[in-house]
Amino acid sequence: MTSCRRVPKPGPSRVTVWTAATAAAAASAAALGAGTAGAEPSDRAEGHPAARRLSDRVERLYAEAERATERYNAAEARTDALRHQVDRIQDRVARGQERVNRMRVALGAFAGGQYRSGGIDPGLALILSEEPAAYLEKATTLERIGHRQNAQLRVFQGAQRALRQQRAAAAGKLVRLEAGRKAVARHKREVRRKLAIARRLVDELPPDERSAYARASRGGRDDQAAPGALAGSLPASSSRAAAAFGAARAALGRPYAWGQAGPTAFDCSGLTQWAYARAGVAIPRTSQAQSGAGQRVPLSQARPGDLVVYRADGSHVAMYAGNGQVIHAPHPGAPVRYDPVGMMPISSVTRV
Repeated sequence: MTSCRRVPKPGPSRVTVWTAATAAAAASAAALGAGTAGAEPSDRAEGHPAARRLSDRVERLYAEAERATERYNAAEARTDALRHQVDRIQDRVARGQERVNRMRVALGAFAGGQYRSGGIDPGLALILSEEPAAYLEKATTLERIGHRQNAQLRVFQGAQRALRQQRAAAAGKLVRLEAGRKAVARHKREVRRKLAIARRLVDELPPDERSAYARASRGGRDDQAAPGALAGSLPASSSRAAAAFGAARAALGRPYAWGQAGPTAFDCSGLTQWAYARAGVAIPRTSQAQSGAGQRVPLSQARPGDLVVYRADGSHVAMYAGNGQVIHAPHPGAPVRYDPVGMMPISSVTRV
């Protein structure tokens, strides 16, 4: 699990520009062992040390569940793609089987005709014919028919080979599809287990410590203060980024739900994918893949609509809103909301 104890060194794939306020907040959080939750140090200082440790553990569980959620999303996306591929292959197999059946019937009818004619040797048939000229003309026609039937037989054999190959491809993809389904189920169990532990720990907090935890968590800030703070921020970099940002703002207050991509509930990457889909732009499902969905820019050049990806493993994503704020789906129990861009260590900023 990534820690906030040290700001990552600048590099080609890292955000290299930090505002003074963000750097100060990160340093304060590191001094108090805030972990990846990005809570305000003053809030973390409230309450008994044991309660603070419990709160930190809850935040770690949320972060681990979020990583498992993104693995679930990736497995689900792969499984959906394989399912569509299998459906297309099976459709081709069905159409190929119909074609092979029709060709088999046609070739069977020709073979039956030959059998009924007795299969007489052509030389003997010529000798016995009362009209040799008429026979020769008929024989030429039969030879052409024979060549055509041979060609049809070759096509039939090719169709059979293609059908066998398609069936083998479908069988292989079905094996991968079953493995994908098992991976989805495994990640789902992991998410549910970690979230259940986190909920139990929160429920066990005394009322006053639970209030302190709510203020300290990413889900405890006031949404309504953020829009005014964004006045005068830079415009979006494009019309589609502006449309995506507008969609994300329209989702403010909707609940977090892992594995969901709208329209009524979201996880982190589900929100950004849905917002860009509303702008007519398709981006990948997972936060890791979304980090490579466009052009990397430094944080100092971020515009509304840009994607901000967090942690070294890229397991959380938000949408930049301007003036040091992002919109994101934080974790279970916290609705889609504004939060400071420096709430966690940033791994990249991507302009779609």
